[in-house]
Amino acid sequence: QVQLVESGGGSVQAGGSLRISCVLSGWKYGTMAMGWYRQAPGKAREGIAGIDVGSNTVYADSVKGRFTISRDNAGTTLYLQMNSLKSEDTASYYCAASSRINLMESMPNNQELFDYWGKGIQVTVSS
Repeated sequence: QVQLVESGGGSVQAGGSLRISCVLSGWKYGTMAMGWYRQAPGKAREGIAGIDVGSNTVYADSVKGRFTISRDNAGTTLYLQMNSLKSEDTASYYCAASSRINLMESMPNNQELFDYWGKGIQVTVSS
């Protein structure tokens, strides 16, 4: 059974940094494309960062230059380093993995391409 478990969320002041992680377990068929999504209250879930099978990375304009997505060599732990945090970054953050995406040139509009999702963690940025 494939599982994604996020950790590292919490509260931080505006301008600060936070790193969140996601551990993938139960997948035995090589590297998967993975991504981070977030959902603020009253807003739709949006894709903010992705890393494909070849480790190419893509970012939403809202986080480009501030957030960095990466993963360990085993491909089982995904990270999101978040710097220069703003109050508008406050949201629930979700990790997702896809067995169907190989190359990412941008965050996929179709979130259904991601087969597996974590339960999410809260990140709160206070101004």
